[in-house]
This record gives sequence, structure tokens and C-alpha cells, in this order.
Amino acid sequence: MAIQVGDKIPSATLFHMTGDGPAEITSDEIFSGKKVVLFAVPGAFTPTCSAQHVPSYLKNAAALRDKGVDTIACLAVNDVFVMGAWGKDQGAEGEVLMLADGSGAFTKAAGLELDLTARGLGVRSQRYAMVVEDGVVKTLHVEENPGELANSGAETILAEL
Repeated sequence: MAIQVGDKIPSATLFHMTGDGPAEITSDEIFSGKKVVLFAVPGAFTPTCSAQHVPSYLKNAAALRDKGVDTIACLAVNDVFVMGAWGKDQGAEGEVLMLADGSGAFTKAAGLELDLTARGLGVRSQRYAMVVEDGVVKTLHVEENPGELANSGAETILAEL
């Protein structure tokens, strides 16, 4: 069953790229005591994700922070090296925390996996966005069509804050 508004974020260890290389980061470190906007994409370097989803958050990062958001994070079921390279490509450093859920553990625990095996991509994350306050989901928008950005862009989240 998929995570719902009012649920606590699952405990998991994710990875992010630092100046010293890959580093672990726990869901508690990301969400405890903070207001976080977490958005997830089916894959780094994919068309909608690169051309629309990440850019919507980069364009609106300052406005989100003005509304009290401590962290803007992007999650994908990709490895930390891919997420690090994609973050550099997108100009996300210092604006969006690029989180690698390489084994999909967080995604599966949240019930938000997407089976794209038939397209040669394996099991990935659905496209979604959520606002999380102190580890509790306050809003959640899951896209019906993972190839489209209809309700999980920064503009939607910003309008709700």
C-alpha cells in the first residue's frame, strides 16, 4: 500500500554525492525536525525529468525556501554516481539534494515503485512530490502518467504552502 498523507516517512538509508565522494544519508537526517519537499522521478537523465521536473524546482527554489522549506530533495532509483552527475548537469548543486535510492528500498517501503521492466528500465520510482514536516507526509501528489508532469512540479507544491 502506498504512503498516504499523515503517514510517517519510512526509515531508509539513501546516498548522495559530496565533495569527498558518495555518502550515506538516513531518512531521519533528511526529514527530522525539518520541512522538506521531496520529489521523485522515474530516472535521471530522462526527458521529462531533465527538461521539466528538476528545472521546475530549480526555478522555484528561492520561493519554496521563502515559504519555510528547509530542504528540496530529488529522489530516483539510480546509483549515487548517476545522481551526482545528473545534479551537476542540471545545475542543482546547493539547491536540490539529489538522493540515490539505488536498490529502491525507500521507494518500495513507501509503496511508490513503478515497474518499467517492459521498457528495459527495471523497477523505478513513480513520479511524485510531497511536503514532509518532521517526518510526516503533509501533501502528496502522484502522477497518473509517469511520462508527464501534471501535478508534481514545484508550482503545484508552492501553491499549497
